[in-house]
Amino acid sequence: MTNPIKHSSTYNSSLILPTKHISTSYSLLGVGAKILEHMYQPRTVSSLWGAVATIPEIATFERFVLTLDLLYAIGAIEMETGLLRRCRR
Repeated sequence: MTNPIKHSSTYNSSLILPTKHISTSYSLLGVGAKILEHMYQPRTVSSLWGAVATIPEIATFERFVLTLDLLYAIGAIEMETGLLRRCRR
């Protein structure tokens, strides 16, 4: 499957959830799950980016940041003393 996101320069809410045109793994929610897998301990943004930058579904730093925004907005991650960490709920 080709990456439907890689060549897109605009983002909208249809990328958050999977649709019939965007698979779960390429939606921001799916990318968020992949990022959370790498957050087994508190990490800096740079360290986390270094760990996930080669994952094809993430594709760009912009998508990485959008996904972090989504994870923060839904209460899945938080920032404390310069480190991102998973919430304990």
